[in-house]
Amino acid sequence: MKNRDLYLSQLILFKDKPLIKVVTGIRRCGKSTLLSLFENYLINSGVAIDHIIRMNFESFEFDDISNYKEMHAQIKKRLVNHKDKHYILLDEVQMVASWEKAVNSFLVDANVDIYITGSNAYLLSSELSTLLSGRYVEIKMQPLSFKEYLDFTGTDKQGNLEEKFNQYLEFGGLPTVVELMDYPDTIRPFLEGIYNTVLMKDVIERNEIRDAALLESILKFIAANIGSIVSTKKISDYLTSSGRKTTSDTIDNYLKTLENAFIIYKANRYDLKGKMFLKTLGKYYLVDMGIRNHLTGLRNTDYGHVLENLVYLELIRRGYEVAIGKIGSLEVDFVATKANEKKYYQVSATILDEKTRERELRPLQSISDNYPKYILTMDQIVFNDYSGIKVQNILDFLLK
Repeated sequence: MKNRDLYLSQLILFKDKPLIKVVTGIRRCGKSTLLSLFENYLINSGVAIDHIIRMNFESFEFDDISNYKEMHAQIKKRLVNHKDKHYILLDEVQMVASWEKAVNSFLVDANVDIYITGSNAYLLSSELSTLLSGRYVEIKMQPLSFKEYLDFTGTDKQGNLEEKFNQYLEFGGLPTVVELMDYPDTIRPFLEGIYNTVLMKDVIERNEIRDAALLESILKFIAANIGSIVSTKKISDYLTSSGRKTTSDTIDNYLKTLENAFIIYKANRYDLKGKMFLKTLGKYYLVDMGIRNHLTGLRNTDYGHVLENLVYLELIRRGYEVAIGKIGSLEVDFVATKANEKKYYQVSATILDEKTRERELRPLQSISDNYPKYILTMDQIVFNDYSGIKVQNILDFLLK
């Protein structure tokens, strides 16, 4: 079982704090493994095994638990001594109707530390938010970063990084994909299975979607247009040209359900002069390149936009709020902020061509503040500073 230190360290940091730890993320990104790693940590820290209550509601073992009362009864039965601290680890808890009532009850009435995982953002938009009024912390889990991918494949930084990077771009970072690398013919069926499961269970069934074909058409459009400005009108025009009539409201609703299942992420535009978020013309990115390539194939892939997608996910992984920057008629790929920190990024496959370099520098040069500004590129960099704008190789950025 490989470590996911980025996420495990967060669980350890919040251990025994009076907060429910909520791990969210797309199916098969490693949430259950993370709970197993944390369970091992607890045992190695001296917690008795019978003081750890672990339940996975996707497992047949707990198939008879369908509502919060049954879940409450099962957990209560396993509390050995009500004075002692117990650790409750619940996987895919959204499978249990009104689960939040049982969780809230234990938080109020028992000496417990609670950890839950879920594959849908509705987990946190249900009664949980109301019942717990800020007494939970969300840990947003993603498929493997490139750094984790190298760790999982046993590649050191002296290995053939570009070859591994191309592999990562093609097959994505779902942990099971790494295990299937010796049997590449099995990767595509695996990705297809994950895609179908996520679409069926976490989107179509959950939201009672009436037109599954339309939903899939929208997702394929997003996958083909990562890193491009997208509007509901643009999607609507595309669907109409394909013979599909729909409304802007339907498209908006379907996009929201895809976001809630952690398949796509939306980056809104931010006006750097007016210091305000703009309501229209954002960009979308996919959670995993393997899933994206399953949807679109590898042909006609805009390499620059794929790199942009990876950088966006990495910034999110590092805890930044990420927006698209607008400054006059120019656009900055990413404005990344957290606490008192702000950074600007342009992403370009190469800036060796002078015209391309000037085009990428111009938006950053137009920003009047003194926050750090970067161009990320696949070039092997010799000259890495243009009047304070740093140029960094994307692989170096990802492995930082």
